[in-house]
Amino acid sequence: MHVLVIGAGLAGVTAAWYLRQAGHDVTVVERREAPALETSFANAGLVVPSQPDPWNAPGVLSKLLRYVGKEDAPFLLRPTAVPSMFGWGLRFLMNSRAEPWRRNTLAAAALAQYSLAQLRALRAAAALDYPFGANGSIKVFRDQADLDAQGDFARMLAPYGVEYEILGRDQTVDLEPALRDVGDRLIGSVFFPDDEYGDAHRFTQALAAAAQAQGVAFRFGETVMALEADKGRFTAVRTSRGRLAGHAAVLAAAAWAPALARPLGIRLWINPVKGYSATVPLAGWNGAPRLAVVDDTLKIVASPFGGGLRMGGTAEFTGWDTSLNERRARNILTTATSLFPDLAQQAERAGVTYWTGMRPVSPDGSPFVGATPVPGVYVNAGHGPLGWTFACGSGKLVADIVAGASPEIDPSPYSPTRLS
Repeated sequence: MHVLVIGAGLAGVTAAWYLRQAGHDVTVVERREAPALETSFANAGLVVPSQPDPWNAPGVLSKLLRYVGKEDAPFLLRPTAVPSMFGWGLRFLMNSRAEPWRRNTLAAAALAQYSLAQLRALRAAAALDYPFGANGSIKVFRDQADLDAQGDFARMLAPYGVEYEILGRDQTVDLEPALRDVGDRLIGSVFFPDDEYGDAHRFTQALAAAAQAQGVAFRFGETVMALEADKGRFTAVRTSRGRLAGHAAVLAAAAWAPALARPLGIRLWINPVKGYSATVPLAGWNGAPRLAVVDDTLKIVASPFGGGLRMGGTAEFTGWDTSLNERRARNILTTATSLFPDLAQQAERAGVTYWTGMRPVSPDGSPFVGATPVPGVYVNAGHGPLGWTFACGSGKLVADIVAGASPEIDPSPYSPTRLS
């Protein structure tokens, strides 16, 4: 079977790899000139089954309203974006109730843990060379009630294989000495030893090269304009260079997937949400972090890999405005400096690189993975802020579904039709 994969980011390239391993002829079509130049290019770098909870926790509406108009807010809803996201927003709020949020969190946890296992197996099987760390993440707290709540959350995830350790203030600083300057402000932390972090862009490049060596064809600089169907079944894609016939198509085009699916009557509830990152070189900084650090109070994450400290945070509901807002980008660095005071001097000495990209966010926190009502059309999109965490698991899952193989995890929580 000839499968066309639309998009060469994390979701597309992982799907292409697993489809090829299953024996299919695979062609990846990507509008950019190389893999992973959009959503997967400079994300925060975290692979964290420990943090599968969707953004829309109970009380999210009041937070969004409180943050309206505040440029430095971690969640910023711009009024101009509201009209275009009404249906999505309604589903987002419906899933912020306590029971749906808990159910969605556990569904995401199952996929995240499965994905971590697939990542490790894939990394070994394909001998992938990319910057990463596998020594865990630490989530720090300043308030005992918040630490206790995180402990309860970790216990909820434990049946899914998420290991954790609750640490006091001194244990926290011993584990991550980069926190010594703020240690007296911390009450403790939760350490997740199985979490990883790494360069998603370099991983995707390495995997694309390995897939190409295995026979996957890549067509870069080619934009898919539309999907074609005959008698209700997929037949081909029309691109900026012509027509490509295939037996099946996998939409792995992140936030751009809904526009391709809609003409066939397929509704994908994916909304673009702008995220930012800042990267500071580590050279010459003796006090740099040694593992990934998450600060839920500051809404900031930081992970050291590839000779730099990658910091991520903030979500901006701004429609399709892809421009880099310098104030919000700089706020990533400013916020991280309050966690690592030495960072300010390091950034001044070594420089800082800012990036922004569109996260493809679903209303319930899990991606859309699997078959659509149109035979031959499949989806692997909507991974939100956990694209790196979900990538290998969702890629393997959609490949199994396309091949008609029995999936290793229950695919129903990720069905593309679940919110219709």
